[in-house]
Amino acid sequence: LFDGIYPFYLQKRKASVFDISTIIVILVFLTLACSFLLIIPGIRGRARLYWTLRVLLSLLVGVGIVVVQFTGDWETGWVKANTSYKSFSHALVSVDIGLHVGLAGVNVTLRGNPVNQLNETISYNEHFAWSFDADYEHSYSQGLQKGLPSPILYVAEKLSSQSPCGVHRQYRICGHYASATLWVAFCTWLISNMLFSMPVLVYGGYMLLLTGAFMIFSLLSFSAVRSSPMCPIQFGSAALHTAYGASFWLTLALGLLCLVAGITVVTLHHFNLDLLKTFFDLREDKAEHQEMTQVCVNPHSVTKDL
Repeated sequence: LFDGIYPFYLQKRKASVFDISTIIVILVFLTLACSFLLIIPGIRGRARLYWTLRVLLSLLVGVGIVVVQFTGDWETGWVKANTSYKSFSHALVSVDIGLHVGLAGVNVTLRGNPVNQLNETISYNEHFAWSFDADYEHSYSQGLQKGLPSPILYVAEKLSSQSPCGVHRQYRICGHYASATLWVAFCTWLISNMLFSMPVLVYGGYMLLLTGAFMIFSLLSFSAVRSSPMCPIQFGSAALHTAYGASFWLTLALGLLCLVAGITVVTLHHFNLDLLKTFFDLREDKAEHQEMTQVCVNPHSVTKDL
């Protein structure tokens, strides 16, 4: 023991924004994008530009829908405070405390300002999962056994199911339904891509509208948490306040993009179908078709009788 605590212990760390699952998803979609860029020179004319625009925008929407499932910055907040570092100790440290809320859990970040204080390196990032297949209370109990710093345990306790704040159940249910709605949006995105490869473009537009609608529904589900009064997280005179993070705004932007694209496809189907078919490379070129049906005859090889 060192000052009554264990100086070393096993600790499973999880990044507050990017983790292994996020990196794997991004690499898969980057591989698909690079594979398409390798074959794009084989497409001639303006169709090359149309194909590039369609495929890259579609991959952007797909990777965005999947990535935000694993990110931890749907709601974020930071505060600078002078607070106690360990229980039963009067020593104060100057730290930056961060709270990063995701769909499946929360990350609590503690960084010293400066990092080295009290002969220790203060740099922590702890993950507490609250999905239906995880046990938040068990993660919190493990943090107590590890001897995590007091600010991390204080924030984690505020978000536990035993806390009088009562936000744990709301975050858990809202995050679950937001995640489920996003997976439905991913399915409709796949169907829209299949429909766009067939001469039924208007139905692909309808599926894009559904994709955007389900993404907006996921945002409404997650934002329902903020409709209830939040429990204050105080560190002396400083308070930790949270706001919507990058994943929330990215989902909103992609949802609006799908709605605009779907409305554009449906509108062009009713008012300018030829332009829509040209953009999706489904229009038959009559001039080219006539050239292919012409027969060229060599008069030197034709007999007089013929």
